[in-house]
Amino acid sequence: MTTVFASPDELLQAVGHDLGHSEWIVIEQDRIDQFAEATGDHQWIHVDPEAAADGPFGATIAHGYLTLALTNQFLPEIMRVDGASMGVNYGTNKVRFPQPVTVGSRVRAGATVTEAEEINGGVQVVVTITVEIDGQAKPACVVESVSRFLR
Repeated sequence: MTTVFASPDELLQAVGHDLGHSEWIVIEQDRIDQFAEATGDHQWIHVDPEAAADGPFGATIAHGYLTLALTNQFLPEIMRVDGASMGVNYGTNKVRFPQPVTVGSRVRAGATVTEAEEINGGVQVVVTITVEIDGQAKPACVVESVSRFLR
């Protein structure tokens, strides 16, 4: 279920608020291959299932930056800010990849508002997004995502 903020101003009172989770998605080899093609990162551990089967993870793994990029899909499923003239991705403060995502894994994201401050014309918010792997104790990715919502 999406957490909806009626305006950017409501973000100022949301620090510490758990926003819930996105839907689960399965990481298929086709998605990994498309990401490799888009970025030019064709390392065998991502794109060669035969070689990867004998590698350290027993299968191909998603690129860390693919996992990070998926947060752009997950975050709108988790939160929405109404009453904003525009929302922009302002960057990240910190990104970590504690656990690789093997092909065929299911992943989803959970999010928490960790900072919010008034800026000229709107509100800047830091949302800590944790990409979980179904059945794994460690997350695939933890990112402090910074967004700006203008009035």
